Amino acid sequence: MSILLRLLGYSKKYWPWAALTFLCLILSAALAMATPWLIKEVIDVGVARRDKGFLVIASLALIAVSLFRGGFGYGQQYLGEFLSQRVAYDLRNTIYDRLQRQSFAYHDQAQTGQLMSRATVDVEAVRWFVALSSLRFLYLIILFFATAFILINFNWRLALVSFGCLPLVGFRAVTVNLRLRPIWLRIQQRIADLGVVLQENLSGVRVVKAFAQEDQERAKFAAPAQDVHDQSLMATRHQSFNMPLMSFLLTMATAIILWYGGREVVAGRLSLGELVAFNGYLLTLAMPVRMVGFMVNIAARAIPAGQRIFEVLDAESAVKESPHAKELRGIKGNLRFERVTFSYNSGSPTLQEVDFEARPGEMIALVGETGSGKSTIANLIPRFYDVTAGRITLDGIDIRDVTLTSLRRQIGIVQQDVFLFTATIRDNIAYGAIDAPQEAIMTAAKAAQIQDFIQSLPQGYDTWVGERGLTLSGGQKQRIAIARTLLLNPPILILDDSTSSVDVDTEERLQQALEKLTQGRTTIVIAHRLRTLKRAHQILVLRNGRIVEKGDHYRLLAQGGFYRQIYELQLRPQEEF
Repeated sequence: MSILLRLLGYSKKYWPWAALTFLCLILSAALAMATPWLIKEVIDVGVARRDKGFLVIASLALIAVSLFRGGFGYGQQYLGEFLSQRVAYDLRNTIYDRLQRQSFAYHDQAQTGQLMSRATVDVEAVRWFVALSSLRFLYLIILFFATAFILINFNWRLALVSFGCLPLVGFRAVTVNLRLRPIWLRIQQRIADLGVVLQENLSGVRVVKAFAQEDQERAKFAAPAQDVHDQSLMATRHQSFNMPLMSFLLTMATAIILWYGGREVVAGRLSLGELVAFNGYLLTLAMPVRMVGFMVNIAARAIPAGQRIFEVLDAESAVKESPHAKELRGIKGNLRFERVTFSYNSGSPTLQEVDFEARPGEMIALVGETGSGKSTIANLIPRFYDVTAGRITLDGIDIRDVTLTSLRRQIGIVQQDVFLFTATIRDNIAYGAIDAPQEAIMTAAKAAQIQDFIQSLPQGYDTWVGERGLTLSGGQKQRIAIARTLLLNPPILILDDSTSSVDVDTEERLQQALEKLTQGRTTIVIAHRLRTLKRAHQILVLRNGRIVEKGDHYRLLAQGGFYRQIYELQLRPQEEF
């Protein structure tokens, strides 16, 4: 119930619409109560007394009641759907906003398909609950108590007899709910698993085809699909048995009324009209009682859906903004790491006691083996992760004391794994500065050595790139990513092996452009090219998360240490070439 109540809490701000929906429910229930009473009057007054005028008036009244009941029913259904759609809209936006604010640590562990399923399938299950189950549950309560009151007033003995089947209905509803809840939880989990497999398969379709693993991928998809099929049939089996059982219980109640009520009419303690009205009220109650099974099913789906949604909404970001954080503006770019230690998931430290300073205008190159901590240093500067110990400062200010948005606006990043959106080349370059003029976009493209390629395309800057930029080569994607960063004109640049996918001729031009653009900026570059290392003011050599050597290229070579080993194994062939 706590989950369902929390889900319904999202409808609080739409209380006027909820109140109108509730009013339509009450009026619809009241008019439903009037119909059997009118039929009773027709039999006991119009037919028994042969009053033709009364029959005409009663028939017109019955038509009017039906019309008004239909109007209020329309209002209830439309307003209920409006309310549920607004709740679903808010939930989807809240989930999306929450995911946008999560740190890298969260997305390192979360599966994309699972998150997509929670924002779509699970939210839809909640919407159905708000529209069809929660409101109609109120309708059922109102109708039940109103009908019970009227039936007791008619004939309390007959009412008690007819109510004998209701405990069975309630017991069956609870039993079905307990059985369906774990089934629907598994179904929704396996649907999410299907999303994970599908998303990974479509993203890696070239790898699948390259290794001829289509059959294995089909089998991987078929396993959760079969489980969804089997579990859905199991849920359907429970539901299919539940609905006829409800109908049987109501039919049994009708049979009891006809038997016992008929004896009361014969004995003169009940009129024929009252017996017909009594049965009519019971049939009026039949519709919502039959819907108990339907509503239980929807609630059984909404509870695990709510659980999965709240797992996302309640997840705390590892990187939190201080409530007293200030805006970071007009920095010079003096960057310091002070005894920084960092570990992922409380495991062994990835960085240990890292100390260095990068002054404005300096280029700091990071070199080391795979897993030595180079990318970790780059990710700590914009607070994609937070340090475990020590601190990082910009112009003497701890980066944890400033807002995340203002911090990241001061930093331009070109990541190793370049991501382009399914949009035009212009939109991709201007992603961080949407209102940038065309001249500025072209200047950034020229600096990134991609202008000539763009102009050679039939549609130029209006050319659409495929999903994740698949229609472009690796070097073209990297140069667009560099242009995207340069357009921001940030005081701090982070280049994560940003020239690894370009040819030698393009790299020459790109290095010349970067040399001009890095002047006056603090630049951190993860480098595997000798040309970049020679330009660096300081090279930090990392090994097992520690800085083992510092200095420029020639000084480190002269020391004959670990950097010399890297040079001999990886860099000397470039120099010879």
